[in-house]
Amino acid sequence: MGRLLTLVEHGGPVAEEITELTHADSRDAHVIGITGAPGAGKSTMVARLVAMSSLHGQTPAVLAVDPSSPLTGGAILGDRVRMAEVDTTAFIRSMATRGHAGGLALAIPGAARVLTAAGFEPVIIETVGVGQVEVDVTAAADTTVVVVTPGMGDAVQANKAGLLEVADVFVVNKADQPGASDTRRDLELMLELSHVTGQEDTDYRPPIVMVNSLDGAGVDEVHERISDHRNHLIFSGTLHARRCRRVRFELASRAGLQFDRDLQTVLSSPEIVAMIDDVASGSATPGMGIAALAASLAERP
Repeated sequence: MGRLLTLVEHGGPVAEEITELTHADSRDAHVIGITGAPGAGKSTMVARLVAMSSLHGQTPAVLAVDPSSPLTGGAILGDRVRMAEVDTTAFIRSMATRGHAGGLALAIPGAARVLTAAGFEPVIIETVGVGQVEVDVTAAADTTVVVVTPGMGDAVQANKAGLLEVADVFVVNKADQPGASDTRRDLELMLELSHVTGQEDTDYRPPIVMVNSLDGAGVDEVHERISDHRNHLIFSGTLHARRCRRVRFELASRAGLQFDRDLQTVLSSPEIVAMIDDVASGSATPGMGIAALAASLAERP
């Protein structure tokens, strides 16, 4: 399994072949996204959630995404340190973002497909700690769990962070700390005012679960709320729409990667290098440079 995931990460023809072989057997597994700010306790909660899933007879897998250094390109891949007590029936894989913004690695959809085809369910994707720009996880998962902590800010800050659009389940972690009830109140207020932003779903209201990951209090309820959301997706007929969104995200990500490769190749061509020099010296305008670049890209097969 580890070698298959490595091949998927590296991309290329072999990764494409793996995708073709695993696609048919990977469509029905439940993919859960866990996101939240840095230090919210996502890794510890994931470890508890994996243990709870194992107790219910499931065989969970975790894709833990760590940020890559913008300077060296390396990543610590240290989330598994906090999952040392996880039952061995779970499969845990650390992956680096490799500079991809939005909290997810480009190889995540393919890796999730491999794991679900191998019989792991649910597949839990833990994103890097992000702030107000996390949107990728909603396109890669069926159910998105947002982990917040006391002191996150008021309801206005919560709305700024886009939590309303992201979360299917809210988890207030470190619920034993002062301010936890205030955080829950702010989230409740945000949901009450959701009709103002046009995001209100009359058929489903994201639940708010109070959790203390260190001792596991409340994790069983998180597991139940995630199952409830999956049932809601099935009975409301929206599960297929979410799966289509996942495919769209994967296609857009892979197309964007291919376009970036083509762009870098064209930028290194003698004609464009000469045009760049002309723009820098003032004998050509940026608009002329863009036109030449677009023409060169259009000529590529």
